[in-house]
Parts: sequence; structure tokens; C-alpha cells
Amino acid sequence: MTHFTMNDGVTIPALGLGTWMISQEKAAGAVKRAIELGYHHIDTAQAYGNEAEVGQGIRESGLAREEIFITTKVAAEHKTYESAAVSIDESLAKLGLDYIDLMIIHSPQPWDEWRETDKNFDEGNLEAWCALEDAQTAGKVKSIGVSNFQEADLQNILDKGTVKPAVNQILTHVGNTPHDLIAFCKANDILVEAYSPIAHGEAMKNEAIVAMADKYDVSVAQLCIKYALQLDLVALPKTENPVHMASNMDLDFTISSEDLEVLKTIDFKDYGEFTYFPVFSGK
Repeated sequence: MTHFTMNDGVTIPALGLGTWMISQEKAAGAVKRAIELGYHHIDTAQAYGNEAEVGQGIRESGLAREEIFITTKVAAEHKTYESAAVSIDESLAKLGLDYIDLMIIHSPQPWDEWRETDKNFDEGNLEAWCALEDAQTAGKVKSIGVSNFQEADLQNILDKGTVKPAVNQILTHVGNTPHDLIAFCKANDILVEAYSPIAHGEAMKNEAIVAMADKYDVSVAQLCIKYALQLDLVALPKTENPVHMASNMDLDFTISSEDLEVLKTIDFKDYGEFTYFPVFSGK
């Protein structure tokens, strides 16, 4: 599998398995199957409530720890040094790991205050960031980064933090490509990770995307994942279905530069039943 090298020199697999909304009952089995199929990058979070099961799946896979790249996230509500630091230790304990490959701040705002313009969480984000920096120094975490950070949020860390974020994990898919934010991250040597690259399944309902997938004789999911990879982004599709896991890895095709430009211009923001989630602009 293709890897990227982050600004701290650590390599990260370009394709990972997202585990958002995979239940505790299914998470261990899904992670084990994914690793058996060849996934070496698993993404979870404190907020997903499945860190323990993800850790179980890793152990049951039998693959050597150093062969697996594990990401988890400091919950969005931790905006003090103390609460963030405690949460890092709790994640290590739940995962059953000696170290975490990448740990990131899940959101610049608590979810119930998502994107509110009348509140500033710069200080809280810096405190959480300092907790991650100290965890990195202590060897608990190899790389540190952020998620859902806009340019101003990133600039706050760049200006006042000691360590530059290795990644910014953001909602990115055909139909919603934040080109300016991606360009800002690349200009500052911050790797962008695309979560929900298939728009939580809503991309499969878009006629233009379906037509482009048909042109390449691939599934919509394969087209959307390849799109993210060709933009030099890490892709984190979520599935618990082993057939879909295997298909999402079968990316032996190249989107032409002309078609890539077409895909960049598609714009849709309708996430159907999932719109209520903050990341999909709901509340």
C-alpha cells in the first residue's frame, strides 16, 4: 500500500479503515477482518466508544504491533490540559497499547458548540495541544495532529504551539472538497486526511458521480476513494462489511486529469438522514 511521510518523518498508510458508528459488538470483528485483508491503518476515537474493541481486534489479528498504524482522537469536549492528558492515558488503557501512532484533537469546538462564531476556543485548543505534545515527548504517542480545524484554528497552533500538527483530518469527498483549506494545509506541510470520502454513502445517490464511476467500470466507493488519494490525501472509508473492505482496496485504475477536474467541481451538501451530525452541518 502507498504511504505518506508526515512532517515529523513518520510514515502513514494512505488508506485506512474508519470505525465511526461501528458498534462495540461489531468493532473487534471488523478490525480483525480488515487487518487480515491487508489494512494496516485503523482510525478510531474516544467519541466512537469502541476503542477497547478496536484494540481487541488488533490483538486478535495476530499481526505484529509495529505493522499496524493506529489513530485515535481526544474528544472534542476536552479543552483543558488536565482533561486531555487524562483522556490520552484512558485511550491507551482502553486500546491495550503501549503507544498510539497518531492522536489528534477531534474538533476545535465541543460538538454542542460546533462552529459557533461567538465563542473562541483558542486557549482550550492550545491546552489540549500541549497535553498531546507532552504525551509525544513521553513516548505515549508517536505523532500528533488535529481534525476539523479551519485555517484560523490551525494558525493558532502553528503560532503558539511547539510542535506542528502532522495531520488535519477533515470532511472531504467528491461533492465537498475544501480546496482552500487543503491548500493551506499543504503550504504548511500538514498532511490532510479525508474522512467520510464516500459522503457516508450519499455519494452513491449523485448522478454525476455514478456516471463517472460507470465510465471507469468501478464502484462509486472506489472512485471516491481514488479521488482522495489522487489529491494526495489519506482516505479513511468506513465499513464493517468485508466485501466492501476488499473492494475499497481494489484501486488499480487512474482518474484522468480532465476527469479529476470535473470531479473537483461537483458540489452537493445533502447528507440525507445523516445531516443532523455536526460534521455534516447539522446540530
